[in-house]
Amino acid sequence: MNSVSARLCPFLRFAFVLMAAGILGLGSGCAGYQLGPTNGTAAGNRSVEVALFRNETNEPRLSEPVAQSLRHRFQQEGTYRLATDGTGDVQVTGTLKRYERDPISFQPNDLITTRDYDVRMIVQVRAVERSTGKVLVDKEVIARTTIQSNADLGSAERQAAPLLADDLARKAAALLIDGTW
Repeated sequence: MNSVSARLCPFLRFAFVLMAAGILGLGSGCAGYQLGPTNGTAAGNRSVEVALFRNETNEPRLSEPVAQSLRHRFQQEGTYRLATDGTGDVQVTGTLKRYERDPISFQPNDLITTRDYDVRMIVQVRAVERSTGKVLVDKEVIARTTIQSNADLGSAERQAAPLLADDLARKAAALLIDGTW
């Protein structure tokens, strides 16, 4: 029995060391993650107001889905409270600069008829601290989505507007939420 325990002892030590290393390795894998706001502010400590963006594109009715998506994103994320009465600590404004549509695929037997389009919206997003006038964000953001061409391209583009707005909201909100200002 003594020789069996003598042979098992190094194996048990090795197994223990291997298990400890595995537990440490699993624990350190999540070291980069952080719960709550990542910009150093307490959740809900400040408020944000989202104004309608000025639309300089030829595509009508884009400002409303953009503002709605941004408001929803801030509510969902929780770092900022949403202010709707004009008293937000941070005011987010912007300008819809360009709306572009480029063909990305064509019908298999017809190289002229477009099947899918890449739709982009280029937006200048600006966030200003109301009390000090400090510019927190002033950056061009590109939102994009893909739409399928059908008999009514205008209808397809109207259906794509909320998708573009959501992509823009995700990117623009991240600039303010994760900013290092």
